[in-house]
Amino acid sequence: MQRRQLEFLSNFHVVAGNERSQAAVMVLAKGDSTGGPENRHESSDQWLYVVSGEGKAVVEQQDYVLKPGTLLLIERNESHAIINQGNAPLKTVNFYVPPAYHGREGAPPSHD
Repeated sequence: MQRRQLEFLSNFHVVAGNERSQAAVMVLAKGDSTGGPENRHESSDQWLYVVSGEGKAVVEQQDYVLKPGTLLLIERNESHAIINQGNAPLKTVNFYVPPAYHGREGAPPSHD
């Protein structure tokens, strides 16, 4: 069993996981973005839940509105970008099944 108190302090940080799944928090400042056409997780599905803020996700060149309460599934190998289009930080909780990031915690590569 694992339990974490989530803190939204940095751009991206893996907060918990095991060999089957992984959780991370992400904070994008006003106008910031992450990812792009080459960003994909070849072997992991990503669930993204918006805690606060507003923005958009671009998944396989399709735009999706992000606002508090949005839950988005980015399936394995789908290209994606997350863009903060609001005036406040965009804060998300992300789950990867199986884990997408290995090695140095909190510093993800551009793709796996």
